Amino acid sequence: MEWQLRQVRGRIRELEVAEQRERRRQEQAHAALRWKIQPQRSSSAALVHRGDCALYPVEGGFLDREEAVIALAEPDIEPCQICNPQTGLAGG
Repeated sequence: MEWQLRQVRGRIRELEVAEQRERRRQEQAHAALRWKIQPQRSSSAALVHRGDCALYPVEGGFLDREEAVIALAEPDIEPCQICNPQTGLAGG
């Protein structure tokens, strides 16, 4: 019985780890479909990033597609040169 209990507990841990990985993967995939704005600094323009861009990590405050298109049309907001957020905005 002790062996069975260890086996069951081990399997539960494996399933919990797999569930956490899947949740992170889904969150990353969802973030890739959103955008975010890095506020303007004194020496640079504000930047629009893809939601999954690691250069400007945020937990909330994401923009939808329409808001990102509007933001990029502003003269003082530029696209991130690394994540290239305008690619996901084309043609929709």
